[in-house]
Amino acid sequence: MTEAFAAIDPAKSIVLATRNLGKVLEFERILEAAKIDIAVLGLRDFPDMPDVDETGTTFAENALLKAHQISEYTGLPALADDSGLCVDALGRAPGIFSARWSGVHGNDEANLKKVLSEMKELGNPDRSARFRCAVALVIPESHPAGAHEIVREGEMTGGLVFAPRGTNGFGYDPIFQPTGYTQTSAELSSEEKDAISHRAHALHAILPEVTRLIALDAR
Repeated sequence: MTEAFAAIDPAKSIVLATRNLGKVLEFERILEAAKIDIAVLGLRDFPDMPDVDETGTTFAENALLKAHQISEYTGLPALADDSGLCVDALGRAPGIFSARWSGVHGNDEANLKKVLSEMKELGNPDRSARFRCAVALVIPESHPAGAHEIVREGEMTGGLVFAPRGTNGFGYDPIFQPTGYTQTSAELSSEEKDAISHRAHALHAILPEVTRLIALDAR
């Protein structure tokens, strides 16, 4: 535990249960825009935060696994997400295996190259796809608000382009073109992406619960 964390009120704090810097930045932007009066903590506050085995069969199950384990480790409310790309022509794959589709967890370039290669092998399939996200909030029994477990989900529809475009994003953003846009997710500004992303939809759906249980009810 860092000295900075020792000075924070645990009753009005939340920890982001992710090692993905792109997700952390997106979480922080959306929480800041919502003007919620809580301290947002992460790996900089818990550098020994354990990795969580994502053994669930759905995005919601994996998000809950991460939130529960990190909440138990820190003793704080934890916010975790699980998200991925679901491509219709690939039977909704890579889905929950999106981060490790190439066989190496977190290798964004290899993952998206594998998806494009699989699409090419199919000839000229329907390129429709969607990003899906489940966000889980877990509050420990020791918290003033009491024990809670909440999941909300979000989706962003679109399709795959034929080659990566853009640098403002992570994961499959360079090959995903949201519905109604001519740019890929990686060509959009952070503000534009935050307005339409699957993670933003899920976060905005769960923010009222964060406010009710942490920002307002904590004493």
